[in-house]
Amino acid sequence: MKAYCIPGILMSMLLALSLPALASEPLNATSTATPAAPPATPSVAQPLFQDAAIETRLNHLSRELRCVVCQNESLAESPAELANAMREEIRDLMRAGKTDAEVLGFLTARYGDFVLFRPPFKPLTYLLWLGPFLFLGFGALIWYVALRARRTFKSEPVSSAQLAAAARLLEEKP
Repeated sequence: MKAYCIPGILMSMLLALSLPALASEPLNATSTATPAAPPATPSVAQPLFQDAAIETRLNHLSRELRCVVCQNESLAESPAELANAMREEIRDLMRAGKTDAEVLGFLTARYGDFVLFRPPFKPLTYLLWLGPFLFLGFGALIWYVALRARRTFKSEPVSSAQLAAAARLLEEKP
């Protein structure tokens, strides 16, 4: 492998690693989770909610929250039992009159910033937000230095004595 290929490979790897962080939507397109199974004996259809406004708020808010069990699914899509408990807890908070910001504050106090798909920009998450750009800048710097070194490299012509020495080495077989 030639020395000038290494920066290109490093740049490609760094770019590939930084793309998920730049995405604006959660990475759940390849999720293979199965939906929650319906109740075994649905003799009487039970309403899923009493208040349509609360359910609308819950659906909107749960798409912004990460399931702490599944980790790459939103709370709205997760079939985990803990996700069901979290959704019920959000419903209870909304019935108690809490705003969306207060509900988010409660959940981040309990589970940390990890529960948010888009964590806030604060000192603890600077590397998370700026890391891809730092890697991209570092890769660009390596690429620039490698190209500059390649352009300034001057090879000396091979002398006939060097060619003769190489031919002797090739003729000698161990």
